[in-house]
Amino acid sequence: MRIVRLANFVTPSSGGLRVALDELGAGYAASGHEPVLVVPGERAREEETPAGRLITVPGPLVPGLGGYRVIAARRPLRRLLEELRPDRLEVSDRSTLRWTGAWARAAGVPSVMVSHESLSGLLRLYHAPARLADALNRATAAHFDTVVCTTGWAEAEFRRLGAANVVRVPLGVDLTAFGPGRYDAGLRSRLTRGDEALLVHCGRLYPEKRPDRSVLALAELHRAGVPAVLVVAGDGPLRRSMERRAEGLPVVFLGHVPDRDRLAALLATADVAIAPGPVETFGLAALEALASGTPVVVSRDSALPEVVGDAGVAVADDPAAYADAVRRLLAPSDPPRRAAARAQAERYGWGSAVEGFLAAHGLTRTPARPR
Repeated sequence: MRIVRLANFVTPSSGGLRVALDELGAGYAASGHEPVLVVPGERAREEETPAGRLITVPGPLVPGLGGYRVIAARRPLRRLLEELRPDRLEVSDRSTLRWTGAWARAAGVPSVMVSHESLSGLLRLYHAPARLADALNRATAAHFDTVVCTTGWAEAEFRRLGAANVVRVPLGVDLTAFGPGRYDAGLRSRLTRGDEALLVHCGRLYPEKRPDRSVLALAELHRAGVPAVLVVAGDGPLRRSMERRAEGLPVVFLGHVPDRDRLAALLATADVAIAPGPVETFGLAALEALASGTPVVVSRDSALPEVVGDAGVAVADDPAAYADAVRRLLAPSDPPRRAAARAQAERYGWGSAVEGFLAAHGLTRTPARPR
C-alpha cells in the first residue's frame, strides 16, 4: 500500500517529529508498504531515503519560528496528491493541512491525523481561550477517519469532546543506538571537573519547551552548594537569551547535535536529564535518555510522567522544584536506578509503534496489493 504522509514544521534539526517520521517510514517500508513523505522546503526536490520517497515542496517560512516552513499552497498539493494516488493518507499537522482530510474522504482514501502536539496545552501557554482548542480539535476529529495520539495525556483533549475515532499508539526509541554502554569517560572528563554532576537538557530551544528552566535549576543547585555542569543539546530562537541567563554558570551550549552517536554518548554519560516542557505529548528526547540509563526530571503538567514512570521525577513548573528533584536523583543509590531507566525505555520499541500505526491505517505487515 502507498502511504502518503504530509508534515509541516520539519527541518533536519526539528527533533522528535523528524525522528518519528523517519522511524515510522522505515518501518512501513520494511513491512512491505510504500511510504511517501511530503514536507515543505525552500525549493522543490525529490529523493529516495531509508524511510521511503521524500518529496519537498516549496513552502513559506513562518515568522518567529526559527526556520520552520509550512505547505501553504493548496492547489499544487492537491495536484500532487492526485498524482500520487495514495492508498492511505497520514497527516502530521493540524493547522494548514487539516483540509486534506476532506480531500481524502472525497477521494475515497482512508485518512489518519497524528496528534504530535496538544493544542489545548499550546493555546493555554499563550493565554488563548480553551474554546478555540476545542473547536479546532472537533474539526480535526471530523475531517479524518482516525486520530492517533501517542499518550493518554494527549488523547484526553479529544476524548473529553466525545470523539470516537481516537486511538492511542505510543512512539518508540532506538534501543540499539541509545544505551548505557555508550558511556564515555573521556567525554565526562572534558565536560566536568572532580565531583561535578553532569546534567543534560536535550531539546529545541523554543518557548513551549521551557528550556530556561534547566538553566534556572542549575542556578538553584549552585546556590545550594551542589557542584554541577549543564550541557544543552539543541538550538532555537531562545538560545541567545539562555546564554545571557547562563552567564557565570557552567553551561555548555552544543547547538543541534545531528550525530546520533555523539548524542547517545552524551545521554549515557549524564547523571540526570531535564525535560521541562509542560505540553510535551510524548517526549522522545526524555525516552532516549532513559534508554541510555539516565533518569529524567520532567514537568508534571505534560505527558512525560506517563512515559517515564518510576524512572524519573515529575515536578511543578518551578526551578527550585527541578533542582530538588535533581538532588534526589544524584543522591547515592544502588546501580538499579540506571537499570530501571533502561527497563522503562524497553517498553517502547519502534517495532511496536510501527505495528500500531499500521493498525490505525487498517494495515498489517503483509500489505494488500496496491491499487
